[in-house]
Amino acid sequence: MTSKIKVDNINKVSDDSNIIKKCGSTITLGASGDSIALASGASQTGFGRTGTVDWQTGSIKTSTFTAVNGEGYFVNTTGGAVTANLPAGSAGAIVSFSDYTRTFGTNSLTVTPNGSEKIGGTAASIFLNVNGQALTLVYVDATEGWINIQNAEDTEEGIVPAFIAATGGTITTVCTNFKVHTFTGPGTFCVSNSGNAAGSNTVSYMVIAGGASAALDDRGGGGGAGGFRESKSPFCTFTASPNAATGGLAVTGAIPITVGAGGTSQTSSNSKGNDGSSSIFSTITSTGGGGGGHGGSYGDSSLNGKPGGSGGGGGGSCNANPSPFNGGTGGSGNTPTVSPPQGKDGGKGNHEPGVWAAGGGGGGAGAVGQNASERPTPGPSAVAGNGGAGVTTSITGSPVTRTGGGGGAGSAASASGSGGSGGGGDGSPSNAGGAGTTNTGSGGGGANNPAPGSGAGGSGIVVIRYRFQ
Repeated sequence: MTSKIKVDNINKVSDDSNIIKKCGSTITLGASGDSIALASGASQTGFGRTGTVDWQTGSIKTSTFTAVNGEGYFVNTTGGAVTANLPAGSAGAIVSFSDYTRTFGTNSLTVTPNGSEKIGGTAASIFLNVNGQALTLVYVDATEGWINIQNAEDTEEGIVPAFIAATGGTITTVCTNFKVHTFTGPGTFCVSNSGNAAGSNTVSYMVIAGGASAALDDRGGGGGAGGFRESKSPFCTFTASPNAATGGLAVTGAIPITVGAGGTSQTSSNSKGNDGSSSIFSTITSTGGGGGGHGGSYGDSSLNGKPGGSGGGGGGSCNANPSPFNGGTGGSGNTPTVSPPQGKDGGKGNHEPGVWAAGGGGGGAGAVGQNASERPTPGPSAVAGNGGAGVTTSITGSPVTRTGGGGGAGSAASASGSGGSGGGGDGSPSNAGGAGTTNTGSGGGGANNPAPGSGAGGSGIVVIRYRFQ
């Protein structure tokens, strides 16, 4: 028969105070101010968590698994990346992970929250991608979710890398680690994870407005290209244009995208070209190109090209004047002013006594529109100005040139200007002016009456690029 000792209370000999006291279903150990210690080598159960985990040394994880509250896991990613799914969060829940073979830098561990729960305030996975990295997470509340309380690596912000995640537009993956979102029409860039500085937290962008159309009649000036604005995030690797800013843009939530239309073809005689429309991404606005100036009498303001992202070319004057080789002035580019500049000025038109006049080229993002030829003595012909060159960027994964200015128009007895590189339309003496290429923001080519119309401007485009892993 097993021996038993039955007591309700155990008291000290010295002062008869309780050491163990039973009252109903409650057992009290010690009195207020006392400390209770386990002997060396002893273990405890049933007293709740102490801010530590029980490391699962007998179960090294090599494939997707679901963590359990109170447990720590050694993860071996030698054979490939592994995903750890977090348990449903409850206040005080704790889990830990550690790199078993120091291979997280080659094959990362992805830690994924349960359903719509959050990690560090963001409802998205995080990545452990530093060799030897270890992480402990505690679930606090629904606002912040799981919070990192200990990280064995000195990562920026004291947290593991998180990367931008978003939807919207046409999405492509380039150079393995980068997403590119292309908008050729209105849409919404929806950000589900804003990332952090240890992963990525800014995007690169290219915002191009619609190009302008050229003028019609009397040697019209070429249309100016739409404004070109670009910024390269430090998290992205590509060759940006010479016009690009640095730093990128932080993004969050749903961001409307506006893509500017090109200026419509001018079909009314003695009319300036139509401006392009602006393109907008978040706080970035690129202004539509300025329309080309049409021909007229010297001193007539209608000869002058219009201002815009890039300015329109000036029209050729139809009569001699005190400065016989002058026509309309080119429109100002980079209007309104931004830094770096979004475009260049248009070229000026001219009139040469005894020969037909010619229009100036529209400005491009990379160069001013050329002036129509200005000969010191009458020559056999006048020469219209070429459109200004566009600029080249590899933001989409390969180099593409956009935002060329439209060429100015000559007459049957003079040469018309060519469109600037990147999609600018050519000028024409008798046919319709060439249109700017779609989704390049390029300007249209000038035209003469009775041509059916001047060249329309090319529509704009918005491109967003970021590192996603």
